[in-house]
Amino acid sequence: MSRRHSKAAVASAAASTEGLVVGSHGRHCIVETPDGQRRICHPRGKKSQAVVGDHVLWQPPPPGQGEEGTIEKVLERRNLLYRQDEIRTKTFAANIDQVLVLIAAEPVFSESQLARALIAAEDAGITPIIALNKYDLEEPFAMAWQRLEAYRGILNADGSARYPIIPLNLTSDDPEQKEALMDLLQGKRSFVLGPSGVGKSTLINLLVPGAQAATNEISRVLNTGKHTTTTTSLYWMDEARSTAIIDSPGFQEFGLYHIAATDLPKCMPDIGALADQCKFYNCTHLHEPGCAVMAEVDNEGSPHYIHPNRYRIYAELFEELNTGFKY
Repeated sequence: MSRRHSKAAVASAAASTEGLVVGSHGRHCIVETPDGQRRICHPRGKKSQAVVGDHVLWQPPPPGQGEEGTIEKVLERRNLLYRQDEIRTKTFAANIDQVLVLIAAEPVFSESQLARALIAAEDAGITPIIALNKYDLEEPFAMAWQRLEAYRGILNADGSARYPIIPLNLTSDDPEQKEALMDLLQGKRSFVLGPSGVGKSTLINLLVPGAQAATNEISRVLNTGKHTTTTTSLYWMDEARSTAIIDSPGFQEFGLYHIAATDLPKCMPDIGALADQCKFYNCTHLHEPGCAVMAEVDNEGSPHYIHPNRYRIYAELFEELNTGFKY
């Protein structure tokens, strides 16, 4: 590098300002400065491609060259949540404390999609929480609650629930429900994930009045128009900007192709707890003799009981990740 270019690089780095990405659509981002101002920014190159929750170094444009800034560098991430479909990888958000997976009594939730979301959270090292909405629908809710039995039985080493499950009725004006949700989210950045029709927008607007207006404003400045559902947005829930909720598109498609089939047990705690006790070190837990996992499937009364539905999902996903075929 020439001395002139070296000086230019140093000057560029010195002029960069740190900011937080609070909105994204494609390669467009909204960056928020420490004093709360927001600016549209574009990445300078692939290495500066940012997602919501990223801390970045950015630069304003030179005088007379518009108002849109440039992201120079994405700072080190604690974690990154992403999914893949058959075409490409889709990054959602970074530096997340917990994922709130919102499902509902109606429409009937897909257990496979729920499992995929939990596996993605486990793979990224993010705490997952399940929220089941519409407890005012008594019979459908009871059936949905029963379907979650397999997840209530998965525990941490200290005996606490691995996947806390929260009953909700988001059409209710119950102040205790809102207070409980606020306590759950306090001091954290929480990513809300769920399919269409489960009440995600209702949840966001309950916790952050005016959130829809903020989303529309971000979409307007990013010129996304009717494609607002593809915009991921971060909303502050307090004036101190210590508590945030992140909204995203639904997960009709949720591939996990970034995970190797042999690493799948690490992302399914009930399977992984027994994976090192099998007769063969490279056991797939599908057909081998002396498999500790298969021995506990539907083994009622065992402290290591594995629900048949969970094992079925494991087997399907193992085959999918091993062959690239999507069920």
